[in-house]
Amino acid sequence: MHAALAVAWQRLRGAACGPLILQRNSMRWDGKTYEEIPIAHVKATYNNTHIQVVSFDNRPFARTSCGTEGFQNAKKGTAIAAQTAGIAAAVAAIKGLTMGGLEVISITDNTPVPHNGCRPRKARRM
Repeated sequence: MHAALAVAWQRLRGAACGPLILQRNSMRWDGKTYEEIPIAHVKATYNNTHIQVVSFDNRPFARTSCGTEGFQNAKKGTAIAAQTAGIAAAVAAIKGLTMGGLEVISITDNTPVPHNGCRPRKARRM
């Protein structure tokens, strides 16, 4: 009896440990794995905001910035310009992705926030 239990336990351990090590991520949305989901890159600087939506293999779907939305010079760095560029990119990306049968499932912010690291630029005096 104990020998049969030991063999069954070894089979269970081997079956449980083997596939878990080599198992791929099985999270799927509409048949696409997590690695195949399109990504929106947003680069916000003091002077401009660039937004690009790419597929999982880095083919661009939509690209826009504050300059392409009609803002010039110092107006490109304002919050309204960034909002306008963001809306334009979202409309273009969502329209293209939904026509392709995809939906937006997650929005994450990867903006690096310093923990009082570098000293900021000096304040401009007018």
